[in-house]
This record gives sequence, C-alpha cells and structure tokens, in this order.
Amino acid sequence: MTSTLNMWRKLSPYPAGKWTFSKAVCLKAPYFATIKPCFEELDVGHAVVRIKEHRAIHNHIGSVHAIAMCNLAEVCAGVVSMVSLPEGMRWIPAGMTVRYLGRAKGVLRAYASMREIVPGEKGSVPVIVEVKNEAGEVVFDAEIAIHVSPMKTA
Repeated sequence: MTSTLNMWRKLSPYPAGKWTFSKAVCLKAPYFATIKPCFEELDVGHAVVRIKEHRAIHNHIGSVHAIAMCNLAEVCAGVVSMVSLPEGMRWIPAGMTVRYLGRAKGVLRAYASMREIVPGEKGSVPVIVEVKNEAGEVVFDAEIAIHVSPMKTA
C-alpha cells in the first residue's frame, strides 16, 4: 500500500480527516488549492473529489470555469494514479482530452477510475474522469493518459 493511501485510510474516518488529507494534497501541489478540492472517496482504481462553486473559479457567464474543471479532473486522476501503482512503479501525466458537456454550477463531484496496473508495466494508461452536478448530470469528462514505468534502480 502506498504512503498516500495509508495516510487516507488513517485520516478519512475522523471528522476533519478528509479535509486534512485534501489540504495535504494541496500543500504538495499548491495549484490545486485554487479549486478547494475535498476528497470524499479514495482507493486503488477509484476516487471521488468534490468542489463547491465559488466566485474565484467562475467564468464570464457565472458558472465554473473550464480550466477549474480540468484542475479538478487532474487532482482526482493524479491522486488515484498515485495510490493505484504497484510498489516500484512511477507515473507521469502524458496528456488530457476533455469535453465540456453542460453548464457547471453548484457542488460538483469528479469520479475517477482506472484499470489495474501490472507490476513492471511500461506505457500509457487511461484514467477516466466524469464531473457531475448535484442532479447527477455529467457536465464535463476527461481522459487523462498517464505514462507508467518501473522505477530505475541504481
């Protein structure tokens, strides 16, 4: 089990645990703090992250900006990738394809999923992210390609 997943499992059952974990992610990668993400679920191959609409992430028409949703998809996909890799493996994002499917308002949840990574595997792996509004409608989706490979040994 990765140290990130271990930290999630230790913190998430406590009243402020999910918030504390989410803040730790933003300390590691400060740009994510702009959307104020809150992890709700995290396990190998699966993550759910929530954001609330606020003025700082609005576009010119008063809804959540497209790049804020890209940021949400990236934090969700990145952390699920981190906790899903077998020991001795590494990953790096290689590309993102997105679709804007509806006006994003209110509370939004990103649902990320990815297949199991085989130890020693090398190549591109897709992470699929859907962002849904409070009514359960998909307003944005993304496929984020991550490149996985074994860590180099000295």
